[in-house]
Amino acid sequence: MVQIVIVGAGPTGATLALLLAKRGIAVTLIEAARDFHRVFRGEGLMPSGLDTLKQMGLSALLEHIPHRKLDAWEFILGGKQLFRVDEPMGAAQPCTLVSQPPLLKALISEAQTNDGFEFIQGVLVKDLRWSNQRVAGVLLSDGRELAADLVIGADGRNSVVRQRIGLELVRQPKNVDILWFKLAASSKFASDNVFRTILNSDRAFSIFHGAESGKLHLAWIMSANENTDSKQTNWAEIFASLSPSWLAEHFRNHADTIESPIRLSVVVGYCPQWHAPGILLLGDAAHPMSPVRAQGINLALRDVIVAANHLVPLFHKKARHEEIDMALQQIQAEREPEIIRAQQLQLQEAKQGELLRKNPLLRSLLIQLAPFLDKIIQKSWLKRQYQMRQGITQVNLTV
Repeated sequence: MVQIVIVGAGPTGATLALLLAKRGIAVTLIEAARDFHRVFRGEGLMPSGLDTLKQMGLSALLEHIPHRKLDAWEFILGGKQLFRVDEPMGAAQPCTLVSQPPLLKALISEAQTNDGFEFIQGVLVKDLRWSNQRVAGVLLSDGRELAADLVIGADGRNSVVRQRIGLELVRQPKNVDILWFKLAASSKFASDNVFRTILNSDRAFSIFHGAESGKLHLAWIMSANENTDSKQTNWAEIFASLSPSWLAEHFRNHADTIESPIRLSVVVGYCPQWHAPGILLLGDAAHPMSPVRAQGINLALRDVIVAANHLVPLFHKKARHEEIDMALQQIQAEREPEIIRAQQLQLQEAKQGELLRKNPLLRSLLIQLAPFLDKIIQKSWLKRQYQMRQGITQVNLTV
């Protein structure tokens, strides 16, 4: 019998599996997908996320996979620059974009060098095993049964593990969905990779150079009542009409490189309880985050550190199931304050954007007063970003 089964080989599951395997704990990591390539995966590592990788001794992995630093954040309103803030904004490192598929492959490859680690890919978790009213493993779609002292659900915002155990997800009201595009990069972004948010009239999008070479990423923010036919729309012309002249020219000259978008339904929520006897939820399975300021991967990595701090000593001493289950409560209690506050900050940021989109008078006033208020607006924005970038609570790896 393995000690821990982790369901989901995203950043949460793969990193935790590696951390535990390196410390001599028998871990089986299960991933339903046959490969790591998804149309969309979060890329942004904030200083808090980079710090967690450093604490885990994994910073060197970034040097061997596609990654790209952000140079600045810029807001353009009505065709005029509202303000620009350069990275790293007082932090030790700038926000860094990382290509997630090679990162996951690197994490799992390193985990596979440890005895007691097993990776099962392309197989679904069908259900949970039970023993004496406690989760005791998983049932796989290929008929296998895996027994375990603990099952960890790290299988994302639509977590099967969460559904099977019946833990409640309280969702925030859904305000907007996002259309996510990729297109050919501009040399201007290659030399100065700025995360630009452009608001013109009531239309808004953000654009930046991703970790992938030669690709711009563009997030089109859909309003609640928008009925856009994403396949028929002349996106190049729409983006160009809202953009500064140099960017408008790029859209028109590279219209044929704009890939068909994917629609991201923004599921944001929080589980009042992340655990039950024999089972723990982490990352988006426990608290699916908004895409605002790339919090998902960063908070997930911090979940991993706290979980490892509690679980490693218990599994080293072969603790009783009652002790393990008590630790699950402690993990949630330690992580809750940061998660709740981060979601509050994300919601505040989203409301600021919605207010600007819906209020033409406010947009007009800001455009007119921007030359006089830019420093004040910039300072207000910076204050809101600090905790989302640096982390809200202290998280230190102690095992």
